[in-house]
Amino acid sequence: MQEKETTNNGEFAALDPRGRIIALDPGTKRIGVAVCDDDRIVATPLRQIDRGSWKKLLSEIKQLLQEFDAKALVIGLPLESNGEESEMSAEAREMARKLRLSLDIPVYLQDERVTSYDAKRRLWDRGITNTSALVDSEAAAIILSDFLDRLRSGR
Repeated sequence: MQEKETTNNGEFAALDPRGRIIALDPGTKRIGVAVCDDDRIVATPLRQIDRGSWKKLLSEIKQLLQEFDAKALVIGLPLESNGEESEMSAEAREMARKLRLSLDIPVYLQDERVTSYDAKRRLWDRGITNTSALVDSEAAAIILSDFLDRLRSGR
């Protein structure tokens, strides 16, 4: 697994020691979603969310957080391969900022370089060749797994 930097505003101390975490992989058309178990061991892809108005997106995210009783939200931060910010990075940061203002749980950003490629490879390895409907949420599961690894290591 590639070592990835977790970027967050705030310490992990704000995070409950147990409970589910939801991750989002924001794209231009869809947002992939994943959730982990209460013990924070396994990240599982969920359904995708179609991008729409902010109000609709916020409502869907709040529903997911409530449905899974999530204790935190992780948003994939798409950096360039050299680690520099991109236009999509700014969009992910803005999404995180708005969600921090709208939610009562911690919101973290997680470096998501190459997760879409890794997600496609995982799906192909399972024999799934039409990956377009699943790749975003599979990428969200990788983002969440990377975040959980960082959380366990305390970095």
